[in-house]
Amino acid sequence: MKKTLLNPNLLMVLLLVTLFIGCSKDDNSSPSDLTTQLQTNVIVGTWRVSSYSENGVNKTSNFNGYNFTFTNSATVSASNGTVTVPGTWLTGVDDSTPKLYLEFFASSGAFEEISEDWRIQSVSSTSISLRHVSGGDGSIDLLTFTKN
Repeated sequence: MKKTLLNPNLLMVLLLVTLFIGCSKDDNSSPSDLTTQLQTNVIVGTWRVSSYSENGVNKTSNFNGYNFTFTNSATVSASNGTVTVPGTWLTGVDDSTPKLYLEFFASSGAFEEISEDWRIQSVSSTSISLRHVSGGDGSIDLLTFTKN
């Protein structure tokens, strides 16, 4: 039996928040090469988490068996064949830093942990490396997707 974790009201609120975060009043900032490269062709497709660490603690196994499907319409879903967790993605530039905004519609757990504004470290046709610094305690999370 396939379960989908989705609350329509939460979906709408999170989508609006994600859109507002990604927008900037400063029209003079142009996306960096990394953001443009990620947005144009690279991200669309199916990926897996090949590495995830939270403040130095390896938590890659939290995503074992999940495939992450990114679409042109800025949606993402993570599925392990039984559970599907929907979400959205958006690229942007914040203080001259290329970002990937991920938002999964899960109320707790591993998907809540990766629902962040990630700094894009590197992008290739087969790998996306991301970094997030917590605003609360300054801890560093690292996330790498590898294309299936």
